[in-house]
Amino acid sequence: MDIVYSVLPPQFLSQVLVGLSRTTILFIVASGLSLILGVLRIPNVAHGSLYMIGAFVSYSIAKLFGGGPSSYWWALLITPFVIALISFVVERGVFQFLYEREHLMLLLLTFAFSLVFGDLVKLIWGVEYKSVPVPGAFQGFVPLFGGIPFPLYNLFLLCVGPVVALILWFIVNKTKIGKISRAAAVDREMVGAVGINVSWVFATVFVIGCLLAGLGGVLVAPTVSVTLGMDHTLIIEAFLIVIIGGLGNIWGALLGALIFGLSQSLGILLWPKFGIVIPYLAVVVVLLIKPTGLLKSTW
Repeated sequence: MDIVYSVLPPQFLSQVLVGLSRTTILFIVASGLSLILGVLRIPNVAHGSLYMIGAFVSYSIAKLFGGGPSSYWWALLITPFVIALISFVVERGVFQFLYEREHLMLLLLTFAFSLVFGDLVKLIWGVEYKSVPVPGAFQGFVPLFGGIPFPLYNLFLLCVGPVVALILWFIVNKTKIGKISRAAAVDREMVGAVGINVSWVFATVFVIGCLLAGLGGVLVAPTVSVTLGMDHTLIIEAFLIVIIGGLGNIWGALLGALIFGLSQSLGILLWPKFGIVIPYLAVVVVLLIKPTGLLKSTW
């Protein structure tokens, strides 16, 4: 460990961990977007709005259960399924009738939903900043890299990311719905011809993808101020991650999130005034080297 300290300063190593915890949120949201875009061919701009709603719903659920540190676990358990229910109603009520339409129409429709969701958030929760308590088990800091304090909750996020990645990989590659979804993405007519209800396959994929957006919202809520408009930057970042990672590729989404999260974190450390530009420059470099994405598209 002393050798590591002599090569890399503690602040650098600590900032890497901060970037990795940010990567977890980016990956979870981007992987859901990648699933929807890969299977349904819908550029779901409203995905970021569901992430924002997830953060606000987690605030309400935590408040409902007393608002203390233990209330967060109820929010973490319930919120993703609330977002899944909202997405199911939207998919069955609107999207299932429009899958054959042009991508531009679908893009405009999801943009319209993002505006509607934003107004609903304003009506229900107002424009004031909200805060969600950090769970009691992860309050405080742990000394790392020569005594630099690092939030325990961020360590929790570092553990969540790989777990979600493995679960998604298992669903996509080892389950029946995952294999059918991949087949439907390639040739939906052929899948329908063998007696499979493609419409319900699409509904399942859409709900899973949106559930991940809600999960990202509830996970990020204790680390930021929950506010209207928190979805705007996130959805741009998520689309960029999907593009550089490879369409529909879960590991590509993880790799893209790592590049974006780490470059953002280290850019703030090394070049504070222009740190926000660094991840976008990293995206440009990746696309110049490999325009089709880092990993092969799975769809």
